[in-house]
Amino acid sequence: MKKILLALFIIINFLTPVFANEDSVLPSEIGLVESIQNIYNDDETSNEGTKQIVNVKILTGEYKGETKEILNILTDNPAYNIPLEKGNKIILHLEEDPTGGMNFFIADIKRDSSILLFAGIFCLILLAIGHKKGLFSLISIIATVGLIFFVMVPLILNGFCPIISAIIVGALSTIVTIYLVGGLNYKSTSAIIGTMLSLIFAGILSILAIYIAHLTGFSGEESIFLYGVRPDLSFQGILSASMIIAALGALMDTSVSIASTINEIHETDNSLGVMKLFQSGMNVGRDVIGTMSNTLILVYLGSALPLVLLANNIDLQKFFNLNQVSTEILSAIIGSIAILACVPITAIISAYLIKHRKNKDVEFNF
Repeated sequence: MKKILLALFIIINFLTPVFANEDSVLPSEIGLVESIQNIYNDDETSNEGTKQIVNVKILTGEYKGETKEILNILTDNPAYNIPLEKGNKIILHLEEDPTGGMNFFIADIKRDSSILLFAGIFCLILLAIGHKKGLFSLISIIATVGLIFFVMVPLILNGFCPIISAIIVGALSTIVTIYLVGGLNYKSTSAIIGTMLSLIFAGILSILAIYIAHLTGFSGEESIFLYGVRPDLSFQGILSASMIIAALGALMDTSVSIASTINEIHETDNSLGVMKLFQSGMNVGRDVIGTMSNTLILVYLGSALPLVLLANNIDLQKFFNLNQVSTEILSAIIGSIAILACVPITAIISAYLIKHRKNKDVEFNF
């Protein structure tokens, strides 16, 4: 079993990139803002705001070392502005013109350094507190992200069913995460089975919700932009897949908590029968579901806070029937229902497997 898990982990992290989309992407380079010249527009009837002539030194690629003069326009809408200061590093979009030359456009400010900084802080704290468990957790996070980017995304873009793709990725992520963190044992196996069955249940619920509520799958600007590039994709299927993936973490947390509790109770008193262990698991599950469901709903509310604030300026009946609002609400409810179902499913599976285990559990010894 240990060899099988190790082989699975190697396949996920090293072989799955072959599924990645090989279509060409728009080129980009990194630039450094050396100077900015503002040109203010005095014509109040014009839609154009302040124009900025930005001198940018190219730091990467074929044009490295060259300085380009690029136009940056600031409007009255801050959502579409790119505010620049001298010394900023920026991302440049390159586009070939009809004459064979290359045009440079400012795509956005370079932010990946900040992302790496906080990711590094997270990893250090995780390893400092979690030690070996923290290392396994970090590996499982990398594996999950790799599965989403190198398996699920390419599968969906190549026409595979988004719902099945999400369930496959969710199942693989569950296996890697729980076995790495919990070890190769009946406790982990019970949690994996409980999570997988709950994940499938969440997928069925998401399909029903999309059908009954007539959700379009276009719940934000990202969906609209994607439709402009890939109108052939199933956006209702993508919405269902996003609901499944969003519920995955909470389902794993719930199933592991219940399975671990039942295992500890059995270790303390192995005379207890399956029904007693099941009842103990249900008691713990009742405590877990309150916080887990609340956590899931708060995650959705936090991500949709501007939408919640919008409710103050719109008729409530119209607000709750908006496609985007209905999508967010149903996503939170479906995830919560899946957590509720995860409790009895995992409890009965854990009680039976842990009580009737015949072989000694196998733990990692790295």
